[in-house]
Amino acid sequence: MQGIVVVSGITCIRLIQRLKNPGHIATRLYSTTMEKPYVLTRKFGRPEAIYSSLSSLVEDHFTVIDFEKMASQPEVKQKIQAILVWGGSTYINSSFLQGLPNLKVVVNGGVGVDHLDIPLINSFGVKVTNTPDVVCKPTADLAMGLMLASARNIIQGDSFSRDHEEGEDIGEIHLGKDISNKTLGIVGMGNIGKMVAKRAQGFDMKIYYHNRTRRPVEEEQTVGAEYCPVLNDLLAMSDYVVVLVNLTAASTHLIGREQLSAMKSSATLINISRGKVVDQEALVEALQNKVIQAAALDVTYPEPLPRGHPLLSLPNVIVLPHMGTHTLETTCLMIKQMVANALAALAGDTPPNEVIV
Repeated sequence: MQGIVVVSGITCIRLIQRLKNPGHIATRLYSTTMEKPYVLTRKFGRPEAIYSSLSSLVEDHFTVIDFEKMASQPEVKQKIQAILVWGGSTYINSSFLQGLPNLKVVVNGGVGVDHLDIPLINSFGVKVTNTPDVVCKPTADLAMGLMLASARNIIQGDSFSRDHEEGEDIGEIHLGKDISNKTLGIVGMGNIGKMVAKRAQGFDMKIYYHNRTRRPVEEEQTVGAEYCPVLNDLLAMSDYVVVLVNLTAASTHLIGREQLSAMKSSATLINISRGKVVDQEALVEALQNKVIQAAALDVTYPEPLPRGHPLLSLPNVIVLPHMGTHTLETTCLMIKQMVANALAALAGDTPPNEVIV
């Protein structure tokens, strides 16, 4: 029961939405009662919970209670109409859903919904939403940041500046690589992939992409990307490979030993999708044996990696604790979009970001 917010019933809701641009949602709530609808949430500021400093984004719309209070007031379950999921650790099973007879929607913060059993949730007549648009730009920014940090040894340079001996020179060992005029391979050309490609254009990179289906020619021309129907062909051509696919049964370990062996020995793998898309054991072996040169990971499994994990001991790896959307602006927009999705569903409207499977 971690990482969720639950919204209670409401007598009358009118939702006004203005979408000025992707990632900007303004909402207003009007109710015939003075009492705000109830919200059950993991206490603000705890792990897998909304930050305390941003609690007003929820409290402006809802009366907030935590799980300890709900345990002493079980009657509130009858009023619950929505669940807001913050973080990927929430486990919603059949017995949980059966205990919420008036549930209308499960609202996820972020684009990935692999942690939710959507067919099960839908079988109870409950909708599922996510926040796809607001995450695209910051995630694409981080992909480029990881590429630059890995290629130019930025983290090693910072460590040298802090810890060097008097008179010591940075030396040949920290020579980096260019990304300008190199070849970028994008695995998964969705909205984030297109934004990565746009950013890569600024570095005059040659861009290839692999996708389940080819994008329209006009989209390819806009982002300067060329379709590559065979994944291993893309891997063999690319100096940098950015992985951006959703996690599904088909994409689990999409990048394994065979795919890593197809890459250039000088290549860098950048994963900002989901940890299980890459076979981590195979990746450790590839890095240790110099099958590829480097990796930069925003996602792993588990998250964060336990201390002592082999990836954390490798000097040619950057590992982040899933920070793709971890900016103040994006976090605020995600919460606002979650609120908008919940209010729309409670008003009987189609939520702006319903997930259909």
